[in-house]
Amino acid sequence: MKTFAFSVVACLLVAGTLVASYAQSSVNLTGAWQTGPQTNQSTLICSESFFSMATYDLTNKRFISTFGGSYRVEGGEYIAMIEFHSLSPEMVGNEYRGAITLRNGMLYIEDESGNSGWKRLDDGKPGQLAGAWLITGRMRDGQMSKMTPGARRTMKILSGTRFQWIAYNVDTKEFAGTGGGTYTTRNGKYTENIEFFSRDNSRVGASLSFDYSLEDGAWRHKGLSSKGDPIDEVWTKREKIGL
Repeated sequence: MKTFAFSVVACLLVAGTLVASYAQSSVNLTGAWQTGPQTNQSTLICSESFFSMATYDLTNKRFISTFGGSYRVEGGEYIAMIEFHSLSPEMVGNEYRGAITLRNGMLYIEDESGNSGWKRLDDGKPGQLAGAWLITGRMRDGQMSKMTPGARRTMKILSGTRFQWIAYNVDTKEFAGTGGGTYTTRNGKYTENIEFFSRDNSRVGASLSFDYSLEDGAWRHKGLSSKGDPIDEVWTKREKIGL
């Protein structure tokens, strides 16, 4: 397991992997990347403006950590704003800058621990739901209740084949939970295959299938939760909300 100090360094540099590499016009970084052995595996999911990174032990079904937020590129430099961090909440709200290299289709992070290469898992395809989403509606007592995201947020970020959801509060810096893995969208069905779950590792390995549709750009998500409770939700792309 990474030490606390290395986790901090890794946070800055992985965010740098995302944004500094994107600065190269010939490279489209949107999608998912992965590094490490199954016992200490990290998956990075990138939309155009947001990212998340999760580290977990797939062999022993153990969640280790996650962090993420927004980013932008100025020249060859990345600027990342951390919105959530499960290990170091004091990092939330801070801005970090740095650079990274891209060689032979691999992302390389260079730090005091050496070099780590990230392989591409997908480029944002074939999934129809790639992007960063915030929950904006939930069915209650037969009526869809609208939700206005603020400091308290539940975000889902998806590439073409990977997903992660994160619940957190940007004001209190509280991390409430996360889960993720792979997903497919076929014939109106959205299916999640869970590889990590911070609240209950017994759910790792489960597959959950939901009805989904895109209605005026919003994602309607209906089915049963991992606990077996009925859910009917609306998710909206973050760019449309302006957060």
